[in-house]
Amino acid sequence: MKVLIVEDDKKIATFIGKGMREAGFSVDICHDGQSGLEYGLSKAYDAAIIDLMLPGLDGLSLIEQLRLKKVHTPFLILSAKQSVDDRIKGLQRGGDDYMVKPFSFSELLARIQALIRRDKKHAEPTKLHYNDLTIDVLRREVYRGEDKIDLPAKEYGLLEHMMQNPEIVISKTSILERVYDYSFDPQTNVVDVLVCRLRNKIDRDYDQKLIHTVRGMGYVLKTTGK
Repeated sequence: MKVLIVEDDKKIATFIGKGMREAGFSVDICHDGQSGLEYGLSKAYDAAIIDLMLPGLDGLSLIEQLRLKKVHTPFLILSAKQSVDDRIKGLQRGGDDYMVKPFSFSELLARIQALIRRDKKHAEPTKLHYNDLTIDVLRREVYRGEDKIDLPAKEYGLLEHMMQNPEIVISKTSILERVYDYSFDPQTNVVDVLVCRLRNKIDRDYDQKLIHTVRGMGYVLKTTGK
């Protein structure tokens, strides 16, 4: 799942981004309203966290413009403004939830998860299936048949990416961008190590192998016979 963070305080943005990635989300961060508008219109997000006091285009105007463009992403407003009038204005102009700074990250995460769950227009399925492999996206649970497999955040992020693109070869660059959200040297073995760890948990104890290497191209989720 992917989240947009629009926050001009770089320390706060980095803090939220780090926590969201550790929770398994893919994250984009921008620090002004105009950039937030460009990101919001060019990419599909499961949720967005938007500060009100942004340089250039303010947060409420950003939300209004995205709504006018038929963007249905759930918006959580994050602001130091704490009056009832400010909260009402934020919700009336297109926000779905409102949190006041300072805030607890655990509450922020819980609210984002709740927004995604109740978003009736949320396009992503709540469960992904391939062969006997299942991901419960909301609970972040992975099963191979009846066996539950516990995965740390980056391994889970890689598997979710592969489950969303079954039988399609996924390049190392795509994995780096999706799972790590920043660029490594493509020659590094960080992706190979990650895939190896995931493969050991998903395939090692099962006759049907699902994660395959396509030499010189990347990796693919497929059954042996395909």
